[in-house]
This record gives sequence, structure tokens and C-alpha cells, in this order.
Amino acid sequence: MLKKLLITGANGNLGRMCRARLGHLAETLRISDRDDLGAAAAGEELVICDLADRLAVEALVEGCDGIVHLGGQSVEAPWEVIRSANLDGVFHLYEAARKASVTPRILFASSNHAIGFYEQNERLDAKSPPKPDGLYGVSKVFGEAMASMYHDKFGIETASVRIGSCFPEPRDHRMLSTWMSEDDFVRLIERVFLVPRLGCPIIYGASDNGASWWDNRDVAYLGWRPQDDGEAYRAALDARMEPPGRDEAAAVYQGGAFCADGIHEA
Repeated sequence: MLKKLLITGANGNLGRMCRARLGHLAETLRISDRDDLGAAAAGEELVICDLADRLAVEALVEGCDGIVHLGGQSVEAPWEVIRSANLDGVFHLYEAARKASVTPRILFASSNHAIGFYEQNERLDAKSPPKPDGLYGVSKVFGEAMASMYHDKFGIETASVRIGSCFPEPRDHRMLSTWMSEDDFVRLIERVFLVPRLGCPIIYGASDNGASWWDNRDVAYLGWRPQDDGEAYRAALDARMEPPGRDEAAAVYQGGAFCADGIHEA
């Protein structure tokens, strides 16, 4: 069991889920976001922190032996927003981890948008080069690179999880390939912090989807066995909506609508 697990971005959808479900991994959960976090539950510490504030992030990380880093900008946005939250914020987090009295193990919430401009007929593994589909995707490639450098130079272990679409169920036909159930995400987080030696792997965050584009064989040593499959929702999606047209971004690219202009959902 960890002594203290930090969850950043705790007011987001994944942050709220992790706050509710990861208490068994640590004696104390340190819960953080830049806005009000409500009342502390048993075993929680609440810390308001803006990732752009270097000194505040150093204080936030101190004493934590595990970090689930979900904080930052989660969709495409202007460069100024992306830079502050996802570049400066990641740098501050890793510098804080380097300086801390306890070296934390980190789960970095990367994204499928780091490889979004691959087409859906291509199968990827951890060795596939990045192919980001926007500034948000570029920021996640930056985060993966920071994780790699801080591992090689300072020994900080990080799992960079290229999260697909983590919702209670797939919301559209593309998500039949990218979906990761909340249960499977919790199982992955457990393995990241329980495995004796983590290293600095890139992991595709998706359930055991029959329509998957991604191959996780390089991280079999983690012992993560996703158990859910988006295919179970295909009939309900077919009844609710039309599949995208064959020339639409959602049917061509792994990043879907992010490969077009504008701000879109994961």
C-alpha cells in the first residue's frame, strides 16, 4: 500500500471516479484541483493548486509516493491554455517529483490524441512514433517525452497511459475501438502501483475491445488484463445513431474529430 497517493485534476470526470475508487491503494489520498473540492472524506487531504504555480506544485507533491496525474487541459484549446496547463504544469510536476524527499511513481494521463493522425486501418504498439492530431495531442507527446527524460536521468518511474475514451459506456461508433471501462482503468492503475518494477512504459488505455487498433504486448509484464469489450454496446449504438460516413474524420483517423478543426470530446 502507498503512503500517500496524489490525484491531480480531481474535479474532472476521471478525477472524480479515481477519488471515489482508489482509496484502497493508499493510507491517504491527497486530492487536488484548482477549484473547490467539496468536503474531505475519511482518509483524504484536499489541496487547491494551480499547476502553473511552480512552488505550489512542489508543496503539493512533497510526501507523495504515488501520483495519478489527470490535471491539465483535456481537449483542444488555444496555445496559451495548452502551454500553461499541459507543458508548464507537467514540467512543474516532474521538477517537484525530482526535488521531493520521496520519489513518487507516476501515472501520466496521456491520450490517444498523441497518435490521432494514424488511420484506423493501422495497428499500433508502444514503438509506434507519435502522430498528434492537434495542440492537445502535441502537449501529450511532450508529457511522454518529459516522463522518459526524468526516468532515464533521475530514475522517476512513469506509466504514460494513452487513454482512449474512458466513460461508463461508448458514446459513438469510434469509441467501440477506443473505449476503456472505468473498471478496467482502475485495474490498470492498481497494476501500475503494485508491480515491483515499472520503468517508463507507454500503455494504450483501452479495454479488451474486439475492434481495437492498439497492441499492449510490450507491457504484458504489468499483469493488466482488461476484461470489458466495447462490442457489447454496438447494437445499442446502431439503434441510437448512424455510423459516421466513410470519409468523415471519425471513420478515417484514430483521433476522430480531433483531426478536424475545433474543440471536441475525447
